[in-house]
Amino acid sequence: MDQTQALAVVRSLANGVDPETGEVFPPESAYQRPQVVRALYEAATALERIERFDRRKSQMPPKTGEPWTEEEDRKLLAAFDAGRALQELAAQHERTMGAVRARLLKYGRINA
Repeated sequence: MDQTQALAVVRSLANGVDPETGEVFPPESAYQRPQVVRALYEAATALERIERFDRRKSQMPPKTGEPWTEEEDRKLLAAFDAGRALQELAAQHERTMGAVRARLLKYGRINA
């Protein structure tokens, strides 16, 4: 079961509906108790957050958030000093433009 399917099941339960049959749970069902309903809505919200995070992460360059190695720093600085554009450096290092700027700022190659 993937996250999207899990979210659909949790939403259905939170709405008092059996996710397999589509039948509404009877009032005495545990799924109709206020505390259970609130917990299920919280679970759905958490799954939605995870889904949004994963979607954003999939759109980021592969090395986003990873530490820079000394070798990467050397290559970045050499390429920058050779006149390469920031956008090209970001693509080459599989990093965001912000990460490249931060690195260049750290080494005094650019000013804030």
